[in-house]
Amino acid sequence: MTLLDRYIGKQFLVTFSFAILSFLSLFIVLDLVENIDRFLEYGVSIAMVAGYYANSIPEIILLTSPVAVLLSSLYITGRLAAQSELSAIFAAGVSLGRLLYPFAAIATLISLVNLVNTGWILPISSAEKSDFLETHLGKNSEKTSEDTNIHILESSDRIITISDFDQESAISTGVTIETFSSSAITERIDAEQMYFDDRTQKWILEQTTTRTFLPDTTRYRTSEGKDTLELSLTPASLREYNLRPEEMNIVQHYTYIRDKRHAGFPGLDDAIIALHSRITIPLASLIIILIGVPLSTRKKRSGLALEAGVSIFIGFLYLGLQKTLSSVGDSGALNPILAAWIPNIIFLATGLKLYRSSSH
Repeated sequence: MTLLDRYIGKQFLVTFSFAILSFLSLFIVLDLVENIDRFLEYGVSIAMVAGYYANSIPEIILLTSPVAVLLSSLYITGRLAAQSELSAIFAAGVSLGRLLYPFAAIATLISLVNLVNTGWILPISSAEKSDFLETHLGKNSEKTSEDTNIHILESSDRIITISDFDQESAISTGVTIETFSSSAITERIDAEQMYFDDRTQKWILEQTTTRTFLPDTTRYRTSEGKDTLELSLTPASLREYNLRPEEMNIVQHYTYIRDKRHAGFPGLDDAIIALHSRITIPLASLIIILIGVPLSTRKKRSGLALEAGVSIFIGFLYLGLQKTLSSVGDSGALNPILAAWIPNIIFLATGLKLYRSSSH
C-alpha cells in the first residue's frame, strides 16, 4: 500500500464513520420523538429503551452504508479536486482506476462487515426488537394466522403443520401430521397439543384424530389420551422453524426455503427476495464507489451540501428501486432472484459507464 493509498483510505474511512454516526443519531432521534409517548404510556424503562435502540443499530448501518459510502467518496474526491490535489495525482501518472484502489479496499471491508451483519447479527437484533415491541408496547406481529403456521418437511414423506408454538415451553398446538406415498396422502394425524418427552425421547400427542386412507375406504381413530410418536424433529430445530425469515441467520434462511420448496409449498417469492437481498444490499456499498469517485472527478469544486444532496438522492433512489422491485417480484410478475439483483445491476452498469467516460 502506497502513501497515497493510506492518505485517501484514512480520510475515506474517517468520513464514512462520521456519516454512519450521523445517520444513526438522526434515525434514533426521529424514532424516539415518534415513540416517546408510547414508551411513557407503557412505563418502559430507560434501560429497555436503550436496548431497543441498540438492537436497531445493525439495521440502520446496513441500510445507510451505501449512502454513507457514496457521500464519503463524493466528499473526499471533491475535496481533492477543489484543492488541486487531484490534478497533481493525475499529473503524476496515477490513473482513475488506480485512484479507485483505496476507495474499493475500504468499501470491500464495509461490504464484508455488512455481509456478516445481515447474515448473523441482524437476525438476532430483529428477533430482540420484535420481542420488545410485542412484550412492552403491545404491538402484535402483522402476519396473519395463516402466515404464522409452521410447515415442516420432517422426512421425505411426512409434513408437519403447527398452528402455534410456545418458545419457552416448546409446546405446539393445532398439530397436523401428514404422511405420503408418492403424491398420495396415506395418513393424517390431527392433535390438539404436542410436546417432547425428554425421558422417552419421543413426542407426546394429546387428543388425536387419526385418518388412514386406504384405496377403497378411510379409517378413523380418535384418542382422548396421549399417543407417542418418534420424529427426527427436535425441540431445538422446532424453535428454529418458528423463526420468521428475517429472524433467521443466512444458513437457516436458505434451509427454510429449500425445505419448503421440497415440500411443495407455494408463496416463497418474498423469502427468496429477502435471502438474495442479504447479499445485494451489502454489495451495493462496493458498487456505489464506481459512481461516487468518477462523478466527483468531473467537477473542479463541490460543496458539502451538494455532495450530501446527491448522496441522499442516489441512496434513496437505490432503496426505493429495491423496494419497488421486491413488491413486483413478490407479486409473481418478476423472477424473485432477478427482482433482488436488478438494482445492483443497474447501478453497476451506471458506475461502469461513468468510469469509462471519466477515464478518457
